[in-house]
Amino acid sequence: MTGVYSVTPALSIWLSARSAVASDLAVPVQPSAPLPTRPSPLEIIEQARQKLRESAMPSVPNVQAPNAQAPVVPPVKTFSLYRLGAGDTVSVQVQRFTDLNFQATIDQEGNITAPLLGKVPLQGLTIAQAQERIREGVNRFVINPVVFVALTNQRPVLVTVTGEIARPGLYTLTLPRASAALLLAGGATGQADLRSVQVKRLLSDGSVLEEKLDLVTPLQDGAALPDLKLQDGDVVVIPKLAEQDQTYDRTLMARSTLAKPQINIRLLSYANNGLGTLTLPNGSTFLDALTAARPGPDTANLRRVALIRFDPVQKKAVTREIDARSILSGNMAQNVALEDNDVIVLGRNLVGRITYALNTFTQPFRDVLGFLLFFRELRNGADTLFGPTGVNGDR
Repeated sequence: MTGVYSVTPALSIWLSARSAVASDLAVPVQPSAPLPTRPSPLEIIEQARQKLRESAMPSVPNVQAPNAQAPVVPPVKTFSLYRLGAGDTVSVQVQRFTDLNFQATIDQEGNITAPLLGKVPLQGLTIAQAQERIREGVNRFVINPVVFVALTNQRPVLVTVTGEIARPGLYTLTLPRASAALLLAGGATGQADLRSVQVKRLLSDGSVLEEKLDLVTPLQDGAALPDLKLQDGDVVVIPKLAEQDQTYDRTLMARSTLAKPQINIRLLSYANNGLGTLTLPNGSTFLDALTAARPGPDTANLRRVALIRFDPVQKKAVTREIDARSILSGNMAQNVALEDNDVIVLGRNLVGRITYALNTFTQPFRDVLGFLLFFRELRNGADTLFGPTGVNGDR
């Protein structure tokens, strides 16, 4: 009995140790997760679209600091940004989907009607902005569409032309170019400086853009004129040429298509019995006017010819005496270029009378119209101005 009782305590210790080890190695039982629900067909399609979008977009590492903010880039203000408006026609192409291609004209409300999209507002947008807006609309029906928008027909624009121009005012241009505006307004005057034509544009935020165009250098170099598209509300200003500027090629510009095509020269002579008008091509010279006037055979009257021109700065008439007979003999030094509204006086005595009348008239002329009115009134009010004075040689 003694041996049996000696085994029992040892067996009890061994069983206790084994139970402790087993409890340490036991793995706790986790609760079972619920079975996932099956996505709907619409969710499957949307997941596929999202994967396609992510695969088409290149991954860009984000190197920006956590709290940093992206700098605000101000909008670009430039004359090259054309903004769409009513009357513009745009062409839209969707790559790989020719059925979605179309051409439309923006209506008076600023909208176009597009397939699938209906009305799309484009008023005031640039071409790039219009392209993005249409792309966003097509993206509802086509995955990652590639859309191209082009301006196929530009609307007529209403611009103001002012300054040294024959007929200042408002003009509607179907060809929105500064050169076309000058031609429609009758051409630049002889006092215009076409090296610094100004184009002013009022933006929607109230700021004004200004651009200077040089229309002279291209003509001198045989190059194309500046390709600047005018827009609604633009103002084209033709500045005045400085009197002391001797570098400006007046003859070239007077004979160009940008200038006033014709000039009017007033002619005072006994042969005309008063004041007449010669219409000559712009760029004509004194000899051209003399040829058109066809003075009488008595060349003694041509020794003293007066060219009278209105000075808009001094508001007075400036007289220059010319020996026309010397010009006819080949001396071209006095063959000056004529300007619009010049007055030519033929006859020695007549030149003296006109010169005396101008010196007596001390009041400045208000403008060139007042200058011309002076000669008209002088002719109508002076009975003896063109009366008999003896033989032709004394006139």
